[in-house]
Amino acid sequence: MRRKNKTEVWEFILLGFSDHPGLEPLLFTIVFFIYVVTLLTNMVILVLAIADPHLHTPMYFFLRHLAFLNLCYTTTVVPKMLSNLISTKKTISYHLCIAQTYISLFLGAAECVLLAVMAFDRYVAVCHPLRYTTIMNYHICVKIAAVSWTISFLVSVVPLFLTLPPLCEPYVINHIFCEAPVLLHMICTDTSLNELLMLIGGAGTLMLPFVLVLVSYGYIIGAIIRIRSTEGRRKAFSTCSSHLTVVTIYYGTGMFMYMRPKSSYSPENDKLISVFYAVINPMLNPIIYSFRNKEFKASLMRNFRWNTLSKAH
Repeated sequence: MRRKNKTEVWEFILLGFSDHPGLEPLLFTIVFFIYVVTLLTNMVILVLAIADPHLHTPMYFFLRHLAFLNLCYTTTVVPKMLSNLISTKKTISYHLCIAQTYISLFLGAAECVLLAVMAFDRYVAVCHPLRYTTIMNYHICVKIAAVSWTISFLVSVVPLFLTLPPLCEPYVINHIFCEAPVLLHMICTDTSLNELLMLIGGAGTLMLPFVLVLVSYGYIIGAIIRIRSTEGRRKAFSTCSSHLTVVTIYYGTGMFMYMRPKSSYSPENDKLISVFYAVINPMLNPIIYSFRNKEFKASLMRNFRWNTLSKAH
């Protein structure tokens, strides 16, 4: 492995799916397709939620943040993954690897907090509709978003920056991208403090938000049960179940990776688990939270018709 000098690492070998070379072309095609869909859907949400006054609501305010987060997360991870899938030289520079580690940890924590905030927003809208505009006014939403991003940074990036020691040889990463749990296995000193901080950070950014999501949806489901219309209950349950499915997959895979002892590391299983929250989840979020929503579909049709008419004239 090349190094700049005796103490500074230049690049790592990033194995990815190199153990299955016959599958790499197929995996490249699938991941590339998912990446394109992720970029397009999240950019559509971002543009429409900003441009359409009908979508200037608290729910779409937070969906804008989620779409932006998804774009950043997937762009941090997927392009290098795609490059390695079709390259014989499966390496990643030291600086890009460290950047991936910090950014993925920060954005992962931010998404956990943001999903909990969105669940609380839906709870207020369903269970306290008359007070909704007062509780979730624009200034409150801005403050909640600012606090969410700040807390996520403080509980993820700062502890890792303060405690990550130099990495030891061999500089081989048996994973699809660089992230904190994988780098723990490249530390040759005692990692007890790192594991403890990761567990504490996981409790704050995974367990606590997940509990808040479950509590919020518990109240929402209670309110849905009281709906007299059978069709209304069916649609509401369909929406809640899809939200909870995506949320459970995201939090569940995150807990599996970040809240377990170092000794339970399994490279092959971990690669598949990380694909869910790093590749698939950023694609599912816009589909589940926006494209199935009646207001968003109406906005999409309005803007499509307007653009079509403008071009015709």
